[in-house]
Amino acid sequence: MKENKAEKGREATRNKLLEAVGLILNEEGFDKVGVNAVAAKAGVSKMLIYRYFESVDNMIIEYLSQNSLWEAFAIEFPKNENLREFTKTLISVQISNLRENKILRELYRWELTGANNTVIDKLRLKRESKGVTLATILSQLLQHPQEEVATLATLLSSSINYLVLLENSCPVFNGIDINQEQGWKQIICGVDKLIDLWFDDIEKRR
Repeated sequence: MKENKAEKGREATRNKLLEAVGLILNEEGFDKVGVNAVAAKAGVSKMLIYRYFESVDNMIIEYLSQNSLWEAFAIEFPKNENLREFTKTLISVQISNLRENKILRELYRWELTGANNTVIDKLRLKRESKGVTLATILSQLLQHPQEEVATLATLLSSSINYLVLLENSCPVFNGIDINQEQGWKQIICGVDKLIDLWFDDIEKRR
């Protein structure tokens, strides 16, 4: 009985610490998540962070894992004749996910500050794994060189990430209001046209 009570106490404390991490991330960003700040926000001793997580980085990774930011890349690829629309949808979903997920945006911003730690390392490994998997499968389905698929995917995803991260500090980019849904509809329309041109070019070369 005592063991169950102690275990519940440990779990409650872990949850307090993870909840504190989430609050700090949402309010101040990744670079403000430190031992003292998390302990103060959770109202517990900072020694408990090392006892339960060993390090701040491990605690952040645990928080991100619990909130599905390290989800495995699982996607159902369509038959070849549907790949054009599938690719458009994939990019559109990427835009929506990043625009709606503040913590993911903060994670990307943190990476751009030059931060190097186990959290950023894990982000890069996951992103690279997803990107290579996607490029490989699309290349096989299209029967087209993987290098070209990877290049187009890199250009599209990096430009989208940049615009989403810029949204709060620079509301207008090249005359497009990226603070408004209409602006993003315009961007998605442009992306769709680029994808159409690419698929048309692939078909001409066959």
